[in-house]
Amino acid sequence: MNMIRKLWDEHPNLSSFAILAIGMLVILYFSARHVGFSGTQWLVLSLATVVLAGLCIWIISWESGEPIEDER
Repeated sequence: MNMIRKLWDEHPNLSSFAILAIGMLVILYFSARHVGFSGTQWLVLSLATVVLAGLCIWIISWESGEPIEDER
């Protein structure tokens, strides 16, 4: 458990990316499992999902690195 906490403290964006990507892949699988995709289609959808998760975490990290300023 300490190893997971240390990883989260040292690499919060990477940890968030991994958790979000896994969650999105699970949702993708459960929502499209009866569609009848081929292996190549599953691969492309999975890669697109992982890239989207990375972009989401990257955009969210834009706000975390900037100091909060007063608008006055």
